[in-house]
Parts: sequence; C-alpha cells; structure tokens
Amino acid sequence: MAVTLPRFYPIFDSVDWLERALPLGVRLVQLRIKERAPDRLRAEIRAGLALARRHGATLVVNDHWQLAIDEGAAWLHLGQEDLDTADLPAIRRAGLKLGVSTHDDAELERALALAPDYVALGPVWPTILKQMPWAPQGLDRLAEWKRRVGDVPLCAIGGITVERAPQALAAGADLVAAVTDITLNSDPEARMRAWLEACG
Repeated sequence: MAVTLPRFYPIFDSVDWLERALPLGVRLVQLRIKERAPDRLRAEIRAGLALARRHGATLVVNDHWQLAIDEGAAWLHLGQEDLDTADLPAIRRAGLKLGVSTHDDAELERALALAPDYVALGPVWPTILKQMPWAPQGLDRLAEWKRRVGDVPLCAIGGITVERAPQALAAGADLVAAVTDITLNSDPEARMRAWLEACG
C-alpha cells in the first residue's frame, strides 16, 4: 500500500537548514550532502535524524545508503547513478523506504521494478541547481508519469517555486521538492511558510 507523504518536500545540504525548516512545521525533508569527509558526513546525518525525530518529521537521506542503515534512518533517496553501486538487498533488509530519481522512460521502468516508495521526476522546469542533460519535462510529462506510476507517490522536482507548485500538484504530482527557491531567497523562513501554505 502506498504511503501518504506531506506535499512540501524541501531538500537541503546541511543540518543548519534543517534547524531553520523543522521548527516552521516542515514534516518531510531531504538531506543531500555531496562532498564531505566521512566523519563529518556521519555526524551531519546523525544530527539530522535526531533533529527530525525531535520535531516529528521524516528525514530522507540522499545517496549514502550505508550510513543511512548504520544511523537508523527510515528513508533513503537514490539517483540513477547511486542505483549502480547501492546494495539494494541490504537496503531492503534494513527496512528503509526508498525514493528514486527518474528522467526518462528507461529510468522509470528501472525505478518501478524496485517497488519504490516514491518516484521523482525532473526537472519539471529549467533548474539552476545543477547541469542537467535532460530538457525540462513539463506538466504533460508529469501527468503521464502519474498515470504510469499509479498509487506510487510522484515527486516533482526542478525549477519549482511557490507559484508553480499548484500547477505541478494539479498535473498529478503528490509532492513537490524545492531547493534554490528557498535557499537563494532573501527570507528563507518566510518562503518556507509560503510553501507550507501553498501545499497545505
């Protein structure tokens, strides 16, 4: 049976951001840390999980599946490259729920074969977060993906703002991920409150 997830899903690269987001009422958040010394990485994930538990929130660990298992995380997110190296049987034995990034038909088929707990599609709009080999997917593709994934929650990511979020949700997204719309805003707390209201 598919899980029901909060519709607002911010993604941050440090516990400092979690300390700002969780007291506002954010209940689902991803910690995506790409380059950090192993000890520092473990400390950040451990602190993030403790903080999320304290606020009754769900923390999704990006990429670092072994640390997620070691530190008792409940959720993991893997990109397509991560799937090549992750020990998926170990992840499942540990009981982690799994989100998977997708960008095209082949990646969607690969993701669905894993019985994921959510599927992410992106970038829906142009994004400045990272260089993408894919053109923006658009709302029609989002609606098509939702028809194909059925009850599996669908996360829209890439170029999403507070103003665009209702369009993504109306097209079929179950949740919407935000990164730079928050982190580059002059008042991130106010922006997150606006997100919570838009996705309420």
